[in-house]
Amino acid sequence: MPFREVNPKMVEATVSPGQKMFSQRGAMLAYRGDVTFTPNMAGGQGGVMSMIGRRVADEATPLMTVEGSGTVMFGHGGHHIQVVNLSGETLYVEADRLLAFDGTLQQGTMFMGSQGGVMGMVRGQVTGQGLFTTTLKGHGAVAVMAHGGVIELPITPGRPVHVDPQAYVAHHGDVRNKLSTALGWRDMVGRGSGEAFQLELSGSGAVYVQASEEKL
Repeated sequence: MPFREVNPKMVEATVSPGQKMFSQRGAMLAYRGDVTFTPNMAGGQGGVMSMIGRRVADEATPLMTVEGSGTVMFGHGGHHIQVVNLSGETLYVEADRLLAFDGTLQQGTMFMGSQGGVMGMVRGQVTGQGLFTTTLKGHGAVAVMAHGGVIELPITPGRPVHVDPQAYVAHHGDVRNKLSTALGWRDMVGRGSGEAFQLELSGSGAVYVQASEEKL
């Protein structure tokens, strides 16, 4: 079910009988028609293990199952919203950035330490992002939240993209990420994450970057 942009901070989704979608609790702003909102304790199609993964990472993002017939308007906290349309690929996104997504998408979690070993784990501690990230795979649409708008940057083989970790929103494709720094450890003493660290994404795909270093 595609999302229609109402304004940069609000989207509208059409809910049809026999279909479902998931949204972050508290994200519903208004709706028309016969639509129900049910707390989802299984973490979407990722099931119990998906939920446990976020619990371990202290990243539990409660979801609502949205079903029925009508239209629903979503928004949260005045954040800017970016709609990502998937055509079989996998989207990697921090759980708390998910606003709403198609129920047809397969949800899971991935341990970011597996991408870059120890540095992958350092990424979670230094950047404020979790050690686990949510994955959404299949054909459908995802609405993600960000500060100050989002730009999509292509990632091509041999041309990695370096992103301030605080500005990272999500990525998709066959992409590997690692935390890197151009500074020595002495230079980083007393500094925040800022430009001391960079998230390097290489491979083939795209990364979504917000126009702010502010966390949600």
